[in-house]
Amino acid sequence: MSYSISALGDSALTVDFGNIISLEINTKVLLLVKAIERAGLIAIKDIVPAYSSVTIHYDVIMLLRQHKNKSAFTLMSEQMEALLSQPVKAVAVTGRRVQVPVCYSLRYGWDLPDISAQTRLSVEEIIHLHTEKKYKVYMIGFLPGFAYMGNVDERIAVPRKLEPRLKIEAGCVGIAGKQTGIYPLASPGGWQIIGRTPVKLFDKEKEDTVFFKAGDEVAFYSITEDEFDNY
Repeated sequence: MSYSISALGDSALTVDFGNIISLEINTKVLLLVKAIERAGLIAIKDIVPAYSSVTIHYDVIMLLRQHKNKSAFTLMSEQMEALLSQPVKAVAVTGRRVQVPVCYSLRYGWDLPDISAQTRLSVEEIIHLHTEKKYKVYMIGFLPGFAYMGNVDERIAVPRKLEPRLKIEAGCVGIAGKQTGIYPLASPGGWQIIGRTPVKLFDKEKEDTVFFKAGDEVAFYSITEDEFDNY
């Protein structure tokens, strides 16, 4: 298993398996996350999985109190090396299976006409292709609860907009290359917007503030404007 370990500031490190979007590599990422969680290592403050890497934030003072002859980065690197050298255990890395309603009407699917022109597919065909597949949540980033999912059908894998919008409403569903995602909060953004979900993806009042987690499997299904308004 090829990887590299590098410092990220003075209190975090990143284990990188390669700069690529790959289901196999992302599975390695999630396996490492589970291994770290099972090991119960001291001083770890947060574990952040991405497409092909894991960042571990740690408490420098706590580490140095336990081991005074090495740097905190060296100590944590050695612990990661030890975990990575162990045989991979057969553990489940799949998350929940989640169905997400989306209204694809032109009221919410602002960029469907442009995508149709780019791909020479009808709006109905674009919606069908988007709802036909199941998508893996590879990582959470950009905004609290923003799930990067993939991979969309090649026929609708359109690039980001050349000029980002200043405001995209919470719940807007977009495509950017092979990725699809949902804006959990109102934000500027350049993804091609094809619809909107009434599901609330970020709620600071809940114990689990974000709706999605890395490893979840997501299926979209189409709803009408009335169903959206009455959700």
